[in-house]
Amino acid sequence: MSSLEQMYQQVIMDHAREGHGRGLKDPGLIQVGESHQINTTCGDEITLRVGLDGVTVGSVSWEGQGCSISQASVSVLTELVEGQSLEQAEETMEAFRALMQSKGEPLDDDREDLLGDATAFVGVGKYPARIKCAMLGWSAFKDALIHARKDQA
Repeated sequence: MSSLEQMYQQVIMDHAREGHGRGLKDPGLIQVGESHQINTTCGDEITLRVGLDGVTVGSVSWEGQGCSISQASVSVLTELVEGQSLEQAEETMEAFRALMQSKGEPLDDDREDLLGDATAFVGVGKYPARIKCAMLGWSAFKDALIHARKDQA
C-alpha cells in the first residue's frame, strides 16, 4: 500500500470514529428536511436532517449505523456542505458522484479542491459494491434538501 493510500485510509477511519454531525439536532430553522436511507445490499442505514437558512445549508446532522465507509462518508459530507450555498452544495455533490464514477482515477484539481477530505474515497470507485456505501449519506442529503425546499415555489 502506498503512503497516499495509507493517508486516505487514515482519513476515512478518523471520520468513521469522530462522526462530524452525528446526532440528529433540531436546527431551529424554518426549512428543515429529513431523509432515511438504507443500503439494502449490506444493511447500512442513515437518517439525515438538513436545515436551510435561506439559500445556505445552515445545518446538517445525522444518525446511522454501518460500515466505516458509509459512516465516514456522511461525516465528510457534513463537514463539507455545512455553511455552503445550495449552489455550492450541488457542485460538491456532483463532484463526489464523479469521484465515485472515476473507477479509482483522480479528478481534475478544481473538483479535488472542492472535495477536500472526500478525495480519500477515490479508491472506493474501484469497488462497485462499496460505492453504494459511500453514496448513502449523499443520497440522504439530496433527498433531505428536496424535502426542505418543498415549500419554496
